[in-house]
Amino acid sequence: MTELGDQFRPGEATPLPSAAVGTWNLGDLFESVVDVVAEREAVVTDAVRLSYRDLDERANRFAHALAGLGVVPGDHVGLLLRNGHEYLEAMLGAFKVRAIPINVNTRYTTDELTYLLARAAPVVLIAEVDLAERAREAVADLGLTTTTYTRGDHYESVLAAAPSHRPTVARSGDDRYLLYTGGTTGLPKGVVWRHEDLLFAALGGGNAGGEPAQDPSEVPTNALSSRTRCLPASPLTHGTAQWMALTTLLGGGTVLIDTSIGFDAARLWSLAEAEHATMLTIVGDAFARPLADALAAEPDRWQLDDLLVILSGGAVLSPGVRQELLDQLPWAVLVDGYGTSETGGQGQMPLWAGQAPNTLPRFHVDEFTAVLDDAGRPAPPGSGIIGRLARRGRIPLGYYDDPTSSAETFTELQGERWAVPGDLARVEADGSVTLLGRGSSSINTGGEKVFPEEVEIVLKGHPQIFDAVVVGVPDDRFGERVAAVVQSRSGLPLDLAELDRHCRAHLASFKVPRRLVFVEELQRRPAGKPDLAWAQAQLLLGFE
Repeated sequence: MTELGDQFRPGEATPLPSAAVGTWNLGDLFESVVDVVAEREAVVTDAVRLSYRDLDERANRFAHALAGLGVVPGDHVGLLLRNGHEYLEAMLGAFKVRAIPINVNTRYTTDELTYLLARAAPVVLIAEVDLAERAREAVADLGLTTTTYTRGDHYESVLAAAPSHRPTVARSGDDRYLLYTGGTTGLPKGVVWRHEDLLFAALGGGNAGGEPAQDPSEVPTNALSSRTRCLPASPLTHGTAQWMALTTLLGGGTVLIDTSIGFDAARLWSLAEAEHATMLTIVGDAFARPLADALAAEPDRWQLDDLLVILSGGAVLSPGVRQELLDQLPWAVLVDGYGTSETGGQGQMPLWAGQAPNTLPRFHVDEFTAVLDDAGRPAPPGSGIIGRLARRGRIPLGYYDDPTSSAETFTELQGERWAVPGDLARVEADGSVTLLGRGSSSINTGGEKVFPEEVEIVLKGHPQIFDAVVVGVPDDRFGERVAAVVQSRSGLPLDLAELDRHCRAHLASFKVPRRLVFVEELQRRPAGKPDLAWAQAQLLLGFE
């Protein structure tokens, strides 16, 4: 078998299977949607409104600019961009010439940026003006021959000089899509998908909310009836936002983009109101908590009757925060979704106002998802077995240029190929799955296994706590000790004894945090996931 490190290097075109040519390619599908909804709004920001025709033409221009630079199928195009219409048109433009857009986190330090660029080796890089010099230095240090454009006048001049017609390229559902993970529990890894597999695993199968399309011709037909106006709250560098934006565009809907640099709950609600958002996409408590607080502080400020669905994915959404949102928006459905960069969407838990919440995240999963026991067999419902949550069927090809990690995560068990990212779970008697946490971050204290997510949910259920991250720290006696970095609610007195009693009322004694560090603001990654290295550093400060 060819190693993935050899198979997925930039600049190497993959032969197109004759049976798959033009079938389920994201660029082809987008163009087919444009042809039926050309004048409908595709992307809206605070300063720009693009119809599907406009977005297609701008993506065409970028595609021609890439071709003019000698970009060939399989080449990487880096996107060091904050949220904006440029992000989506650059992605689509890359698809049009069979190049691979690469998400580059705009908050990366120089070392982190250098690490990713060294591995991704983009031929072209689009960067924010204030980040361009850092990117050029990293490119120069690495000896890469990368052409760097800056967002704004430079990027616009490149588009203006390029043709607006569609490039003539034979594309395929076998073309590649690559998403770099956020590095929450380790260094970022590039997950390599085929377009066709990504479409059905993460983008609604060409008919979001309904039965997956059986033929590409059904995709534009389905798009005719869509009126979704989706507002992704997190950065487009994150899979949740990127996948929802692509799902919306392939469905003929409108992507609403908040272009502010920092997250501002009030600004987001104002955008949702002004643009009649029907769907809001968030990433766990880091977004949900301030959004709920803003509504509670000014309950009559925003008219949000059009908002029907709030979808959270990619991070824990605790019961208390769910309830706070639903109390303010009782007509909406709050969908807690589960999936990873390595699996796509796997399950959902829809919640309504008045519904009793579960303490731990519990999802209704699809037929391709299972909890595998130690022998790699699906655990029977109600067995109580804690195993690894996995997906078969349409899954990624592996990690880019990383055969070792690929072999660990994408493996053949019992005659089937599975993606096994590391989350632990159990199957309940009704077939639903309770998510316990990521195995690599579980805490072993005196032989007992503690899942940080469970402790975080309990801490954030206390009225004095705004946010919390739980990690294990070294302990001479027990190996590891449960510890937490906590951000309290502004203006509320904190009673440590009462907080301890609250934890012991919901957790076994070995799960109760033995060390607490209080901070003014808990540091998270841009997409809302916890910065575990930062949290551990805060807890170890002064204990060396």
